[in-house]
Amino acid sequence: MLAPVLILLPPSEGKSAPRRGKPLNLDALDFTALSPAREAVLDALVEHCATAPEAAAKALGLGPTQAEHVAANARLREAPAARADRIYTGVLYDALGLGTLEGAAKGRATRWLGIMSSAFGVVRPSDPIPAYRLSGDTNLPGIGIVSSYWRDHLDQVLAPAAGTGLVIDLRSGMYAGFWRPSAAAKVATVRVLHEHNGQRKVVSHFNKATKGRIVRALLQDGSKPANPARLAEHLTSLGWTVELGVPGKNGTQLDVVVSEL
Repeated sequence: MLAPVLILLPPSEGKSAPRRGKPLNLDALDFTALSPAREAVLDALVEHCATAPEAAAKALGLGPTQAEHVAANARLREAPAARADRIYTGVLYDALGLGTLEGAAKGRATRWLGIMSSAFGVVRPSDPIPAYRLSGDTNLPGIGIVSSYWRDHLDQVLAPAAGTGLVIDLRSGMYAGFWRPSAAAKVATVRVLHEHNGQRKVVSHFNKATKGRIVRALLQDGSKPANPARLAEHLTSLGWTVELGVPGKNGTQLDVVVSEL
């Protein structure tokens, strides 16, 4: 059954590596049609990190004190895996608090959320994955630029997952490039503006924390807005100050204005 809402999230650069657990099994992940593409990325990443660690560190944007990330990538096939909602950390995920959702809200998170992943394309919160280090702008041998690679593969799974429902796109610029929904009229993007002394600006911390809280509220509330205008109305009813923008080629932007964290 298709979810009435598809909420797209960015990954986090910081990840919590599990100390124990079964190793990665791609068959245990959702969007199984991506398995061949996932295999190709993993093979390229593991081989590069295992056979050319210095070049891999440079490609991954890592400094001399971060060699452990390269070594961990080389062992990805054997590394313990855990639910993605335990792997991804940071401001957005702390505010979202996926691990503390219960009952129907937890079920909606599994059905409604898609987290962009440079290693796996897109994952659900319940998908068991290892911690990894790979960004969308990495040029990986045999793969090319990671974001471009996934752009050629994600439509086959995300277009059916979105169906005719609303896509709420909370991804940052790099990860927004992984997949662009074709039905822009059914896409809502969200920008968070911090207002202080009559001036508005985008502040990373406010942006991430507010997006996390918005997603949590939507999952707990369970309402299914059918289009961006209805989403703006619903967020307003939940207490946010929301301004609806003009529809564009990538959807309709909603500005959420906050004055304090």
